[in-house]
Amino acid sequence: MIVRRSVAGLLVGILFGSGLAVSQMVNPEKVLAFLNVAAHWDPSLLLVMGAASSVAFVGYRWATNSAPLFESRYYLPTAKDIDGRLIMGGVIFGLGWGLAGYCPGPAIAGLASGSLEPWVFVIAMVIGSQLGRIVSSAGFRPKGLSESKH
Repeated sequence: MIVRRSVAGLLVGILFGSGLAVSQMVNPEKVLAFLNVAAHWDPSLLLVMGAASSVAFVGYRWATNSAPLFESRYYLPTAKDIDGRLIMGGVIFGLGWGLAGYCPGPAIAGLASGSLEPWVFVIAMVIGSQLGRIVSSAGFRPKGLSESKH
């Protein structure tokens, strides 16, 4: 069972990474051209996002009416609260994406490109994630940002 799950994960990862590469989501210049709506806007990534949203929509509908192949249940998000932490996380994510042209998936896929940029981004992302965990476990909460109660 573990081998089948690992092989399935590998195949899905290869498919996902290939899709990111073919769609140019691993190219920060392409992403930044999409995000720059003020000048020289490149709307082609709308097709990528539309296709991804369509696949996710169908996948979620399918998941609610079927059983997973290699697990006892699906692990779907259950939180529905929009709280300060979610908003702040979205803002930080958006700033990082807009400044660097990378988000986590394409940055990890970009590690195979031979370029130094995705390595710097991924290392900074890991450090930032660990700092976030440390700050969160220490109980630090900026004013106005409350933790949602689940």
